[in-house]
Amino acid sequence: MAAVPPTPPVLDDADLDLVAALQVAPRAPLSALAEVLGSSASTVGRRLARLAEERLLRVIGQVEWPMLAEGNPLHIWVATAPGQAWEVARQLSELPEIPFVATTTGRADVYCSLHATRRDRARELLMTRIPSVPGVRSAHTELVLRATAKSDSWRLRRLDHAQVGALREVADPVEEPASVTGFGDDELRAMELLRQDGRASAADVARGLGISRSTAYRLTQSLLQRGLVRPRVEIEPALLGHPLEVVIELHAAPGAIQEVADALARHPSARYVSIVAGTSSVIHHGVFRDEDGLAELLTRDLATLPGITACEVSVVLDVLRRYWIGREDGRLLGQDR
Repeated sequence: MAAVPPTPPVLDDADLDLVAALQVAPRAPLSALAEVLGSSASTVGRRLARLAEERLLRVIGQVEWPMLAEGNPLHIWVATAPGQAWEVARQLSELPEIPFVATTTGRADVYCSLHATRRDRARELLMTRIPSVPGVRSAHTELVLRATAKSDSWRLRRLDHAQVGALREVADPVEEPASVTGFGDDELRAMELLRQDGRASAADVARGLGISRSTAYRLTQSLLQRGLVRPRVEIEPALLGHPLEVVIELHAAPGAIQEVADALARHPSARYVSIVAGTSSVIHHGVFRDEDGLAELLTRDLATLPGITACEVSVVLDVLRRYWIGREDGRLLGQDR
């Protein structure tokens, strides 16, 4: 008898409102979330706990790259032997240096990102480890030079201006880090706890590190306010009504690259936009409600941007890992790094 496919999880309107609120203020107290959403703190707490227990939602800490590794990430497109795409993607998802991996259509069968702790490890992976995965035929790599949008900036647009304003008043103030330097071992340890749980309190950090609550509070606030750790909601976009996910490589004239990247970072579909060194200039990782939304970006929005000479679109079929967290049927698995 054939296996019955699992029933996809469904979020109701109250779930979606809570996700939208957490996207604005991931560490907001339950009482503040409840006031904005017109509910009670206990109800919001139970709903948040249920979403976490069902492995649909997690508030994590998005960490600035220099705290994780020596260099910047890389985009990699992998061509595979016929019928081997999913197995290649699975094997790549087991590498701790691969934060994102998915099967795709378009120029390649598998798309992933690579962020190794050391540059020599990145070279080893690119030159030896990844090409030796059974089923890999070739790989094309592009180096990220700068990101103009990351996943913490993407929003589900459900709340009104008053609700968003109220949430911003209780959100942690964040500075744009001019440089990510001067952090010590205690900050790295605190960072790792916040990366796993973006809502961790100073008391949680104190218990986890075996330090005083005052020291934990100082470390936590330093990491959050300096923008070294940015709490954000981790949930599959399809659960939020955005099932179409694409990676678009754009070719642009040198003088237009920054303008194109900045404009795409403001686009409502943008989850991750980066300027890259390679055959393309800008890579736009976006999510859409349907094909019409993607068509609008390709035929109308991009047409208004000067300097774009070409683009290539890869459609994401199945995400196996996102930000080092495994995925299966829309649910979050363990975090590996």
